[in-house]
Amino acid sequence: LAFLPSLPENKILVAQRPLLMVANKTATLVCNYTYNGTGTEFRASLHKGTDSAVEVCFISWNTTKMSSTSNKEFNCQGAYDKEKVIFNFWNMSANQTDIYFCKIEALYPPPYVYSEKSNGTVIHVKETPIQTQEPHSAIPLWIMATVTGVLAFYSMLITAVSINYWQKSKKNMYHQSDYMNMTPRHPPYHKNKGYPSYAPTRDYTAYRS
Repeated sequence: LAFLPSLPENKILVAQRPLLMVANKTATLVCNYTYNGTGTEFRASLHKGTDSAVEVCFISWNTTKMSSTSNKEFNCQGAYDKEKVIFNFWNMSANQTDIYFCKIEALYPPPYVYSEKSNGTVIHVKETPIQTQEPHSAIPLWIMATVTGVLAFYSMLITAVSINYWQKSKKNMYHQSDYMNMTPRHPPYHKNKGYPSYAPTRDYTAYRS
């Protein structure tokens, strides 16, 4: 909070805090002022840059009403309170970092009086880091896990059925082989070893006389 000295009549003096750090894109700049004149209609404005070339936001008020307007490049809203003007910012960007000066004017009744240039407030807007997000799969993770589990189950089932079928086929082949081996075979034909088949049969009656 800045303290303002006493002033002669019809003079305005403004005090601002020297530095304002902005981390979440929102800021509130308070312009404290003293005025001991007879004015009833006022205008307060906020200017950007060392030469105050850009009017960022302004507010005007009298005893019955108040209005506020902002530059199209800024999101700013002014409000008036007793002996201070409050400028609220939102959606600020890093390129808006600069020094800002408050100006208070007594418009009516005459004489017209405006504040001397203050030391200003440096508003430093920190750069917001860009967060990269991994692309999300179009298929939910739980569906992919379920499908994978079902496929794995059917793969195991098919493998087990194939092994069982192969074992049964192998056993049937063994049974068929044994059956063929048990089939009786005809023994080889044995010829008479005594005489050849072409030898004539002896007639023993020739030796009986």
